[in-house]
Amino acid sequence: MRKRHTMAAAALAATALLLAACGGDDSGSSSGSGSGSGSSSGKVGVILPDASTSPRWESNDRPLLKAAFDKAGLQSDIQNANGDKSKFGTICDSMINSGVNVLLIVNLDSDSGSACLKKAQTAGVKTIDYDRLTLGGGASYYVSFDNVGVGKLMGEGLQKCLTDEGKTSANIVYINGDPTDNNAALFKQGYAEALKPALDSGKYKLVGDQTGKWDATVAGTAFEQLYTQNGGKIDGIVSANDTMAGGIIARLKANNLAGKVPITGQDASVAGLQAILAGQQCMTVYKAVKKEADAASALAIALIKGQDTSSIVNGSVKDTVLNKDVPSALETPVSIFKANVKDVIDDGFQKASDVCTAAYASACQAAGIS
Repeated sequence: MRKRHTMAAAALAATALLLAACGGDDSGSSSGSGSGSGSSSGKVGVILPDASTSPRWESNDRPLLKAAFDKAGLQSDIQNANGDKSKFGTICDSMINSGVNVLLIVNLDSDSGSACLKKAQTAGVKTIDYDRLTLGGGASYYVSFDNVGVGKLMGEGLQKCLTDEGKTSANIVYINGDPTDNNAALFKQGYAEALKPALDSGKYKLVGDQTGKWDATVAGTAFEQLYTQNGGKIDGIVSANDTMAGGIIARLKANNLAGKVPITGQDASVAGLQAILAGQQCMTVYKAVKKEADAASALAIALIKGQDTSSIVNGSVKDTVLNKDVPSALETPVSIFKANVKDVIDDGFQKASDVCTAAYASACQAAGIS
């Protein structure tokens, strides 16, 4: 039995070496192989969460990550779970079995994300939580923005917009992100902290606090319910991202209130920027995804090539389930109001041709965007 077991192990090892030498085989949904040299010294697996909660995943993150890995001569397999936890798990297993050296994930929730990360770690694969920390997952590294800082910008932004409108008192509501997303809790922590002094002093009153689950329809319905419960007396809205803000703005339009009730957002999406230019959304938070993708790809490349990561990692974030600090690369977010929408275009994050369609041409011209 011992001899048979030894022979089987040797055969498995030989098969693994053969697969590594071949660099694996990307599926049709992957990003393809590296930089055209015909060989690769490593492989990175990337699991994106969906294409609905934010347009960034497919429009920005995918091409940025792929380009970085191609340039480094690494294979990359970039797939999207499309919001399906079962599919997420299947992709995870497939990537681990294909021999990825580093697995970078944006979790759908901490439970399914943690299961994936633990499988990867058991297989000796280095892991990176991208944008969202997977609580209890024990990822090797975390790359994101200062997400409490993102929330603070939203809270401060709402105060600025209310002040600019001359409102010295206000009923405000929170439409939060999905409670299964740890980032949603961090964003809320940030805007709650920013607005606490005004709430404690009685200047503002919090008259609603609901989840919009990162969904425009859910957010719009949640706002409509709060609007009815408060007899229409809502003066300001913290919406945790642009997608949800769009759903809420649709309800404001139905009540002839679009542009009259300040609302925040996040992601600097095309629709969000258009709403700001049209005066229907007060602000958004711009997270320069290129910086986040650059940091994540640099970290993955360094791990594969055995290079030092200290120049990439600039802090840590606590995994409150494991009570462990996760080495992190955190980027700085920026507030965007009508006066500086142009900055997002100039940075190359969005194209003027996408934002400045016919309906917004005059607003773009007034904002100095051409």
